[in-house]
Amino acid sequence: MNIKYFYFIDEFNKIEIEKLSAQISLIYRNYHKKNDPRELRKLVRHCRNNRRKVYISNNLKDAIRYNFDGLYIPSFYKQLRFQNIVKKKLEIIGSAHNAIELKIKERQGCSCIFLSPIFKNNKNKKYLGTIKTNLLKKLAKNQIILLGGINQKTLKRSKLCTPSGVAAISWIKKNGPSINTGPF
Repeated sequence: MNIKYFYFIDEFNKIEIEKLSAQISLIYRNYHKKNDPRELRKLVRHCRNNRRKVYISNNLKDAIRYNFDGLYIPSFYKQLRFQNIVKKKLEIIGSAHNAIELKIKERQGCSCIFLSPIFKNNKNKKYLGTIKTNLLKKLAKNQIILLGGINQKTLKRSKLCTPSGVAAISWIKKNGPSINTGPF
């Protein structure tokens, strides 16, 4: 099984994106300012030219208007309005922190669900760990992506969860996965 990799960005930085392997999908999430249409067009065009998938967070209209590959629904968004999306090629992915949110994401139509935080990190003192993650994974009908606290040290422990993918910010920016050999 191919492991999927996701990297979160909050702005289009061509130099930073080109340093990443083309197999790493991008999730554009910018909660601090209004989306700039020119920046969104550049991001999607650049990703298309480099055969990289790109998702936008929590904005269905922009996902359709600018032809993103998919839509990322954060865990705090609980409405079910994403179930019947007209654009069939639009993939829906989302994040969850517990069993209730996991079921909500499935009802929203997410094909991949990011469980987070898996490991302890600076932002979160509470984390799922491998045992809780595996229990949640048994409840899930969809692919599970690990998010939160992923780094070179915790990567080996994440194998115990047999995820469909890994999402990170700082680890991918610093080292990035070795796509050819793969951590799994």
